[in-house]
Amino acid sequence: MRNLTLEYGLTVLGMFLCTLLAEWRLIPVLRSHKAGQRILEIGPRWHKAKEGTPTMGGIGFILAALICTVVYMILRARRGLSQTEIPLAMTLSFAAANGLIGFIDDYFKLVKRRNEGLTWYQKLILQIAVAAAYVAVMGYTGAVSPVVELPFSKGWIDLGWLFWPAAVVLLVGVVNGGNLTDGIDGLCSSVTVVIGAFFALVAFAWNDSSVGLLSAILLGGALGFLVFNFHPAKVFMGDTGSLFFGALVIGGAFMIRAYLVGLILSGVFVFEMLSSFLQVLFFKLTKGKRLFKMAPFHHHLEKCGWNEYAIVAFFSACEALLSVAAWFLLDA
Repeated sequence: MRNLTLEYGLTVLGMFLCTLLAEWRLIPVLRSHKAGQRILEIGPRWHKAKEGTPTMGGIGFILAALICTVVYMILRARRGLSQTEIPLAMTLSFAAANGLIGFIDDYFKLVKRRNEGLTWYQKLILQIAVAAAYVAVMGYTGAVSPVVELPFSKGWIDLGWLFWPAAVVLLVGVVNGGNLTDGIDGLCSSVTVVIGAFFALVAFAWNDSSVGLLSAILLGGALGFLVFNFHPAKVFMGDTGSLFFGALVIGGAFMIRAYLVGLILSGVFVFEMLSSFLQVLFFKLTKGKRLFKMAPFHHHLEKCGWNEYAIVAFFSACEALLSVAAWFLLDA
């Protein structure tokens, strides 16, 4: 336990400092290339003041994550423990692949100088392909299985072949929920900090260094990015960063084989996604009426007069409550 504490502390600190350095160097580069966020006319009018703020800041903490992961893997290999890190390696690859999809989307937005990058179906097809590959490899290596533990009952249910498409839907849904949550300064980053703290508890409770590294990337990366992303933001993470964080969050749940816990833990991301889906569905069913003043839900709160600090605090508190619930489900 003492070794894990030292290892975890150094990894979080390293991830935090690497992210700070990466963002500090990256922001001027993004500005010089005029990689500034464009604000849609349909968005909140007060967000127009943010137009031109550098985006694609997720590149910074992804690079920091890759550096920390390489160092970690080298140290584990020297101790002959590299074979035990397959689920971690696959989960980080899954997150990096989603970050790459986000980067492509961000790049197209900047090149075309408009807010639409990849079309929604192009992005969805890529995300489904990546999620399917992740589930297939994790299943092949035995890192995941169709057996789902039922909370509070000590029982389990074998979903059989239904597990695999359901897993892909869950992965893609949470990833896109993370993307939608990145709508105001510091929101996605703050929620990710809380989730990173949850995985830290799991790492110490299970004495699991793999989960510890995943937690360190979430916690150190999100905290380092928040230095530049807290309101008023100096940089946005873009789809590059939000898809990476969303994938790492739900991928972490698959790493520990706690699929239902992962659904609860990513509840903020899921709710943000559902609020947008329900808004569109309600609009079509009622021929023009709106369920919320604006979707996703954090924009509804803005329309109700909430400032960005209050919204970030509210969602972070909700995520803290969800993390407590997930902990009890995991421990049940």
